[in-house]
Amino acid sequence: MAENMETMDDYMEELDKSFRKIAEGGILTGTIIDISDEDVTLDLKYYTQGVIPMSELSNDPNYKAMDSLKIGDEIQATVKRMDDGKGNILLSLKEATEVLAWDTLKEYLENETKCTVKIDSAVNGGVVTYLEGIRAFIPASQLSVAYVDNLEDWVGKKVEAVVITVDEDKEKLVLSAKAVEKEKQEAETNKKMSMIIPGSIFKGKVEKLMPYGAFVVMDNGLTGLVHISKICQKRISKPSEVLKEGQEVKVKVIEV
Repeated sequence: MAENMETMDDYMEELDKSFRKIAEGGILTGTIIDISDEDVTLDLKYYTQGVIPMSELSNDPNYKAMDSLKIGDEIQATVKRMDDGKGNILLSLKEATEVLAWDTLKEYLENETKCTVKIDSAVNGGVVTYLEGIRAFIPASQLSVAYVDNLEDWVGKKVEAVVITVDEDKEKLVLSAKAVEKEKQEAETNKKMSMIIPGSIFKGKVEKLMPYGAFVVMDNGLTGLVHISKICQKRISKPSEVLKEGQEVKVKVIEV
């Protein structure tokens, strides 16, 4: 008897949901029950289903429903029309994404979240990509720690980036791949530094001469400073008296 009552309560709850009021412009949550070449169908727990045409999935020209969505996924979409002409509710994923995405992007900025994006095209001064369905700009100066010569070479590549500017009112979203790359380099440098024992001897090459000493790139990839007083036994007034840039040398680590 109790089991029958629970079943009836559940049924009444589902029935109430199926007759709830839905308005155009509102955002609904539904479960994907079908994906075709033409549209995506959602179960809205309503008396009719919701349909998202392919043109309403994303603003990203590289977006592929088969790769990004799967049956059983729960997604949110905006109601465009209550009837698509076939008895279904016409929905838009990209409109809901735009409404919800800016809050997500602000969280990415605050939390310094690393995101993988694919470069879509090269424009004046940088490249264009998409994050959370929103068009984003990566300035050439923020693409890499190395100098970027040809932006076209980056089109189609995937990069890891962080959000550095979010302005919903101006629809401005700026990313930096350089910041992620720099962080990785610093972590790798710190790892290498932690493995160096004072007294160790390395082969290296003179990278740059300065009045106070010489910078030497060691064979482990790290650069160290040889103070002018440590270059040779005799007293010299400038490093260039005994060294030249590009010269191969051996150095001993005296301090990390």
